Amino acid sequence: MNQPKFESAPRRLQTTALVVANLSSFLTPFMSSAINVAMPSIAREFSLSAVRLTWVATAYMLTAAMFLVPFGRIGDIVGRKKIFALGLVVNTAGTVLAALSGSGLLLIVCRGLQGLGGAMIFGTGVAILTSVFPPGERGRALGINTAATYLGLSLGPVLGGVLVQSLGWRSIFWVTVPVGLAAWLSSAGNSRASGPRPAARASIGRGRPSSGSGSSRSRTGFPACLRRRA
Repeated sequence: MNQPKFESAPRRLQTTALVVANLSSFLTPFMSSAINVAMPSIAREFSLSAVRLTWVATAYMLTAAMFLVPFGRIGDIVGRKKIFALGLVVNTAGTVLAALSGSGLLLIVCRGLQGLGGAMIFGTGVAILTSVFPPGERGRALGINTAATYLGLSLGPVLGGVLVQSLGWRSIFWVTVPVGLAAWLSSAGNSRASGPRPAARASIGRGRPSSGSGSSRSRTGFPACLRRRA
């Protein structure tokens, strides 16, 4: 069977997609690692027990892990850019609400909302990069994206500690809001890389992966009720 020819995206679109993906890949790991430094301050303010305090971090990881594969698959069907942009909105909204939380329970719920947005972002971000970069340049793009992820994980405890010590634990959430907004505005300005092309979409509906699109994390383990029948 002949493989469909890859249509390389314009250089400007490639650069924009890489910048947006890197901002998003930095944002969510940074928040996940930075919030751990703020746990003592959060526990004191809301008088949380040790068990309930662990849910501040667990709520994010649990929802992100639960919905990562489903949102990757949904992105292959309805459009990766739509799910990615929605994930940025959900994640940023959860961040704002978390910063405004007046109770420990509300903070935990908002962290779950952040995790939901993070699943949308990570379930489609890599697929968007592979759809706009030709095969010969994907390794470099994915390498930069991976570096942004680990940069967020590395800087989270350091910057998080400085922010908590200087401005309080809520500042960890507030400083990431402009990054999320910038990523969303950049993604909203592009109309391409939103999903599989017609031929690729049909192949996805029949259960076959499309060329140059889709995340490997989203091709297995998804409920068969959302697969299209040939």
